[in-house]
Amino acid sequence: MRFTPASIALAALLATVSSMGQSQRPDSQISPKSVEWQKAGEAARKAGNLEGANDALESALAIDPRNRAAYVELAEVARAQGLQGKAIRLYKDALLLDPTDVTALAGQGEAMMEKGAVARAKEVLAQAQKLCEADCAPVTKLSAAIQKGPPAVAMTDKDAVPSPQKKAPTETP
Repeated sequence: MRFTPASIALAALLATVSSMGQSQRPDSQISPKSVEWQKAGEAARKAGNLEGANDALESALAIDPRNRAAYVELAEVARAQGLQGKAIRLYKDALLLDPTDVTALAGQGEAMMEKGAVARAKEVLAQAQKLCEADCAPVTKLSAAIQKGPPAVAMTDKDAVPSPQKKAPTETP
């Protein structure tokens, strides 16, 4: 009698957990709505509408967070906006879904180069070269970006050191 409530609770838990596994789709099946939004975001990015692309791609990921191509495309939008840190994170999210995605890996390395993380970009290049044994365009592009070096950083007005201003002598009463 003492074990009846515990055994009923355990049976209910096992029934719930086992039924959840049966209702999920396989990871290879991405929602068609998500793919539609992803393609709309890609078209908007190519047209130069970064805000529209960002909105469409975030909608694609809200519909199906397993859409790896939407993460990669959203990372491209972030790079175009100058948000390399966000792009690196989005590429990482894509790589969590598929660690062998050479396009996401090379894009992450390029974003690292744009941010100035040369050593880390070289590590990413080595990983990408291991995954892509033949001549791959993304790996070649990353290699060229590393050869070119990080972008030069120009000082802006807010970074400039202000010149000391001469104050007029004040009278003391």
